[in-house]
Amino acid sequence: MKRLGLIDIGSNTIRLVIFEYSKETGLNELQNVKTPARLSQYLDEDKNMNEEGINVLVETLNSFKKVAKKFHVEELVPAATAAVRQSQNINQIIEKVKAKTNLDIEIIPEEDEAFYGFYAVTHTLNIENGITVDIGGGSTEITYFENKKLKEAISFPFGVVTLEKMFFVDKDHNDKNAIKKCEKYVKEQFESLKWIKDKKVPIIGIGGSARNNARIHQSLNNYPIAGVHGYDMTKKDLEEVYEVLKKSDKSDLKDLDGLSRDRTDIIIPSSIVFNALYEISNATRYTFSRKGLREGVVMTRLEEEFPKSFNKDKVTSDALKYLANEYNIHASNGKQRMRLAEDLLNKVIDITGFEVSKEDRELFKEAAYLYYLGSFIDADSSSQHTYYIIANSSINGLSHKERVKLALLSSFKNKTLLKFYVKETSWFKDGEIELIQKLGGIIKFANALNVSNTDCIESMELIEKKNEFELKVKYVTDPIAEEYQSERQKKHLEKLLSKKLNIIFTQD
Repeated sequence: MKRLGLIDIGSNTIRLVIFEYSKETGLNELQNVKTPARLSQYLDEDKNMNEEGINVLVETLNSFKKVAKKFHVEELVPAATAAVRQSQNINQIIEKVKAKTNLDIEIIPEEDEAFYGFYAVTHTLNIENGITVDIGGGSTEITYFENKKLKEAISFPFGVVTLEKMFFVDKDHNDKNAIKKCEKYVKEQFESLKWIKDKKVPIIGIGGSARNNARIHQSLNNYPIAGVHGYDMTKKDLEEVYEVLKKSDKSDLKDLDGLSRDRTDIIIPSSIVFNALYEISNATRYTFSRKGLREGVVMTRLEEEFPKSFNKDKVTSDALKYLANEYNIHASNGKQRMRLAEDLLNKVIDITGFEVSKEDRELFKEAAYLYYLGSFIDADSSSQHTYYIIANSSINGLSHKERVKLALLSSFKNKTLLKFYVKETSWFKDGEIELIQKLGGIIKFANALNVSNTDCIESMELIEKKNEFELKVKYVTDPIAEEYQSERQKKHLEKLLSKKLNIIFTQD
């Protein structure tokens, strides 16, 4: 296990994020604090950072050192991007920070800044081909990847703060003429890159401005579940946010849910960037990634100490393994329940012929492994806790709808409770709900066959008789609890099979 603190010294904000990594639960964020330092505003015409700006940086770093000490951080890494990188007096900044804080600032080169964002995205989202965009205060990083391999990368020397300085000084945040000029400038910059044009792949937004655009859209549409990582938006959705921002005056923006108050003057430049990139690349969708530069830096550092800690080809399975470990699901019990559930599903499909897609089969298996993880909190309300935890947890690699479907399967208790849960989102059609009920019933029955957590069941055989089905269950150790519970839960299989089910436990 290791605790590592990263101080992200950006042009707009300085942020301390404290991470903890363990092989059992993966990479987790323990603390996240920021200050809107706006360091880029302390750069003069010659790109020298003045004394006031350096002092702001020093004071912030010393404050963050105290926080890191309280969290027993083993390694504290201050990493600087555009505002410090673009400063002509960069050596003076580094030397003064060292003298006043005893910290060595790492300057992240432009190409590395783009790479770290790409690395975090491809290791936390299941998107094979895409364009990442990370608009900071003083620069904008864009990458293009295919099959999760980096193909192109660029860092533009403008960000939300510099765009605001270029076009909106002494003007309203929604000044029509300023917006028109800013749109023209951004489009010209993007159109100069042939590898962006008409790619027809998802755009993945990274960073605070991207997060605010996603949260505003969630708020406008009363989004029912928590989290923005993996949140998808269409071109129409992005335009909806953009129009709201342009129509709102400053007082309205301060009260706009989803928008940080320190970003009211720079949110429109960010929306201009996202809409322009979407249009020029002819994107298929816009997805927000909560994991970006900071996570990319931390992941690559941890890889040096803990090789093969992060696998871009096992994003979802690793995330679910960590979730299971966090809620004390023993691997042997989860695997046995998954094995029994999949065996039953195959047998039922062979007889009834009902169809299950490859994607739903994967969610079914994962749900069997995670079944009733909420019992860790309270056994009497396992279903309710399971649904809430999974539906509202950020699970790498799953879309939000997949996450809710996983929650519905993992928490399945009965039809009544299922109908209550699905009302929260209203995302599922009647046919989907019916399938979830069928699959959830199989998982619940499989759980009954290992309710003692002793892995006593070895195999099963489902035989069709004239007026009933017979399920022969071969056991290797005493299945007293399993016999009782399977009799109670066999109604779920009987509904699927449309016949009575006779369960016979045998050692033969």
